[in-house]
Amino acid sequence: MFATISEDAIQTAADHLRGVLEFAVERQGNQSALVVFDAQCELAQALTLAYRRCLPQAQFVSFDHTDPAELRARFGQLQPSDLVVLIQSTSFRLDAYRIRIELFQRALKVIEHPHLARMQGREALIYIDSLAYDPEYFRGVGHDLKQRLDRGQVLVVESQNARLVFPAAFEPAKLNVGDYRGMKNVGGQFPIGEVFTESKDLEAVHGQVRIACFGDTSFTVNRPEHPITLVVERGRVTDALDATHEFGRVLATIRADDGEIWLRELGFGINRAFTLDRTVSDIGTFERMCGVHFSLGSKHAIYNKPNIDKKTAKHHVDVFADTRCVVLDDEVIFSAGSWRTRAQNAGQGDALQAQ
Repeated sequence: MFATISEDAIQTAADHLRGVLEFAVERQGNQSALVVFDAQCELAQALTLAYRRCLPQAQFVSFDHTDPAELRARFGQLQPSDLVVLIQSTSFRLDAYRIRIELFQRALKVIEHPHLARMQGREALIYIDSLAYDPEYFRGVGHDLKQRLDRGQVLVVESQNARLVFPAAFEPAKLNVGDYRGMKNVGGQFPIGEVFTESKDLEAVHGQVRIACFGDTSFTVNRPEHPITLVVERGRVTDALDATHEFGRVLATIRADDGEIWLRELGFGINRAFTLDRTVSDIGTFERMCGVHFSLGSKHAIYNKPNIDKKTAKHHVDVFADTRCVVLDDEVIFSAGSWRTRAQNAGQGDALQAQ
């Protein structure tokens, strides 16, 4: 049917999306569904077919062949808690704002799949794998990490011959794990799988960290031949050892607009479909990679800091650490490419005592 996406892969996508519909957005049988799609890339076409199998009673509307006024009229016919799915080769807009914002204002559930055209060939299959929703894993690991971060004091990210230290506790961690209980909005961008925070005192962060991938000036995941070592002093990147030309361009752009290069977000990706060896090109999707990422630049929409002017901050560039382990208050929470919950650590301790 397609060049690289087989019938089996489409069926796998449908199976994964049924889990998203049932367990993540908790769609009920009496709730209407509207799927807005385009057909500009193979992955968008494949996901549209998968949703047709999951939502046979839904309305399907081609974004490219529908007048904006008609599309808004269709949104207006939906009731609160009905579902809208956006399957986008790029990013749908009706005006200056993304459609998702308008839909949330209407109290609609939203599943958004943006920038699909950036993922071709093998990457499309990795993307399909990333849609698998295991609520026990995502919610278990996600809430465990949040609880530990919210009361944690000192965290160390260790990479080869480098240690980056966060010694000043953390802002309340935020979850993107498909658990919307108690939240104003239900849904968001898929795939999911992330817990993020930042240091309460940005200037306390110091040390070095090796970066395996970064978001380049075209919002694409860039993997240099060799890791780049960031030097961080008082929360700012002061040097980048073995930096490539493209990474130098990223830093120069941030420095020109923001004045200095802050290291802000501390992100823990928990989607096991993405690793440093299983990458996709879209930076917003790869942000869920199982491991550690940071943001460079002053911009962060969630956390406010007194020494950063939110109105003038322009840059938020994701970089991904080549992480050996993460230690929080002397307890290993990440090693060998996997997150370790408190229960797992306790079990390991029991096993060692038994020996």
